[in-house]
Amino acid sequence: MAEARLTLEPEVQEIFRCIDSGRNFLLSGGAGSGKTYSLVQTIRQSIAENPTAKIACMTFTNAAVKEISDRVGHKNLSVSTIHDFLWDNIKHFQKELKLALIALANDDLVEKIRVDEPNPVPEGFFDSCEEGIQYKEYLKLSKGIISHDELLIVANYLFEKYPKLCDIVKDKFKFIFIDEYQDTDKAVIGIFLDHFKKSAKKNVIGFFGDAMQSIYDGGIGNLDAYKGDAADKVKEIKKEQNRRNPKTIIDLANRLRTDGLVQTPSADVTAPNMLTGGNVKVGVVKFIYSDDPDLNRVRDYLSTNFAWDFSDSKETKELNLTHNLIADKAGFRTLMDIYDKERILELKGKIVKEIKEKNIAVAETLTFGEVVDLVNLQIKPTTVIGKFLAANPELYEKARRYLFSDFRKVYVDKDQLLDDKKQDEGDENKKSSKRDNLIRHLFKIQNNISLYQNKQYNEFLRVTDFRISSVEDKLNLQGSITELTSVGEKTVEEIVRLADEKGVCLLDDSITRFKIENEYLYDRVKAVRFSEFQKLYDYLEGKTPFSTQHKIKGAEFDYVFTILDNGKWNEYNFENLFLESGTPSVLERTRKIFYVCCTRSKEQLAVFFHAPSVGVIAKAKEWFGAENVVALS
Repeated sequence: MAEARLTLEPEVQEIFRCIDSGRNFLLSGGAGSGKTYSLVQTIRQSIAENPTAKIACMTFTNAAVKEISDRVGHKNLSVSTIHDFLWDNIKHFQKELKLALIALANDDLVEKIRVDEPNPVPEGFFDSCEEGIQYKEYLKLSKGIISHDELLIVANYLFEKYPKLCDIVKDKFKFIFIDEYQDTDKAVIGIFLDHFKKSAKKNVIGFFGDAMQSIYDGGIGNLDAYKGDAADKVKEIKKEQNRRNPKTIIDLANRLRTDGLVQTPSADVTAPNMLTGGNVKVGVVKFIYSDDPDLNRVRDYLSTNFAWDFSDSKETKELNLTHNLIADKAGFRTLMDIYDKERILELKGKIVKEIKEKNIAVAETLTFGEVVDLVNLQIKPTTVIGKFLAANPELYEKARRYLFSDFRKVYVDKDQLLDDKKQDEGDENKKSSKRDNLIRHLFKIQNNISLYQNKQYNEFLRVTDFRISSVEDKLNLQGSITELTSVGEKTVEEIVRLADEKGVCLLDDSITRFKIENEYLYDRVKAVRFSEFQKLYDYLEGKTPFSTQHKIKGAEFDYVFTILDNGKWNEYNFENLFLESGTPSVLERTRKIFYVCCTRSKEQLAVFFHAPSVGVIAKAKEWFGAENVVALS
């Protein structure tokens, strides 16, 4: 085995020195360093040296689970998301799960686990749940169903309270490897690095990731509190090579890092960022600014001078901070406003809050309008809600007629519209999606149309109820698809009805229930032109160059165009990033998202800043080089 280890990269050899001494370790690697390759090497060598030992590998997404499973397949290797790993290891302890939920629900300090009635929750409350405590995509605590957030809290509680559970897991898995550790919840890190210490059993836990890429809320960010040279501390191993980015981007990324990790071009002459002859690619970086916010001028500049092709959504990406900043460019503004800025539902929220705070009695028979009048909440015409109501009197009058007991249950979130965004058409869908049933149905319609247009007839017939038994049926189907494709000014409601009538996508129970339970939302969406939904479909299916800056993490493209616009999101501030001023937490968050965006590029990077100050331009010249700062007049 010693000879086999010599073929491993140096960082992985150091990992096995930790494993030999029974130490937990952390592999820290910057963007493009090949952390996943190191993880795969570590797993393979662990299997080779311990053929009967079980290994658990956890990562952040189902896509990453698939990638690792495809690269290393072995009967003793379990690859899963962190949530699935935790649930698999606690789900059989139903008695303890029920006691944990009762204790947590009755703990005033645990806000996320609440049972409205009875309060406090009595002993034996969950005994009536026929299938015991379950873990699903949705939360229904009174029925013993927990979701993602609650699972982490419950698991942390159980591992802390029952050290024997730590014994069981450590006995089961000789090695536990956690990919993208920086995005892992603090409670999960607490399980593996705090609660596991209560067990005398031995195993090794390894972490792989990059603190500079911790861009999601709720993640641990770094393991600074656990790192050290002592035997009971986590040993950090730095992987400093960069296999992805050209030299100009590596230099820029190093200027952005604040943790002391300095990347160098890979010593491997076959690395993707190396040229024939062993030299690293130089690459192109540009900081572009203008007093004119028109991005078409910037795109024209890049296309003309550097051969960018913005129609190539696979290798060219335009990154914005939020979906809202993309909605106008991609053409789904109306749908975005309904799901993210629905002002009448915002008014409903204010009314509900007023009712609770002032303990106002509301009869079940009252309409929303009657409750608005009863509460008499003053909405100034100059506020956002006031302006919306004035501009949409018919919509407001219709909303006033809904039964308040039903209307107050309507919940809208942009994830119901936008969840499961692909980077390109080759991406796979997640196992689950937060899209609501109406958006799911519209996707089915457009998917079915696309299957037919792409001549995937067998797949089309499999997912529809359309039956072909004659030439006439074929002609009718062709005519139906043509009619559904030429949507013109047809609304969502008209296309839904037409797809049902033609047998291309039948209405099912989920849509019937959606109409009843979300009448107001359905009424809003059904009036939108279906052509707008088609643009949303193209965006979410990765057929456009647009992506959010958070969604891009882990991906790489030849050409990356990053727009430095906060989009009124006060948790980020690109101007303060360049001026190195402002709230430290905002500054750190902005630096990390900018680092992630810059390091996606394999060839060329361009960033655009609208109307920057003199100070921003000065810092841009320092980071990008004066020759790479371009003013478009």
